[in-house]
Amino acid sequence: MSGPAAELSRLLLASLEKLAAAGEIEAACRLAGQACAALRRDDEAATRPFNALLHRLTRDPPRLRRTP
Repeated sequence: MSGPAAELSRLLLASLEKLAAAGEIEAACRLAGQACAALRRDDEAATRPFNALLHRLTRDPPRLRRTP
């Protein structure tokens, strides 16, 4: 993925990280899962950052809540 799609993906990922840091971990996980599902059809590699976020959020949620 390159160009505007890659930039939008980075913006979405950053937004989901901020959402999780604000305590909305379940919402961030749900949206990250939807992003994975949408990207999987056309670009499997583009799902990796969202999959990594999902694993991070479910593994250690309290650490994310303390992030300003």
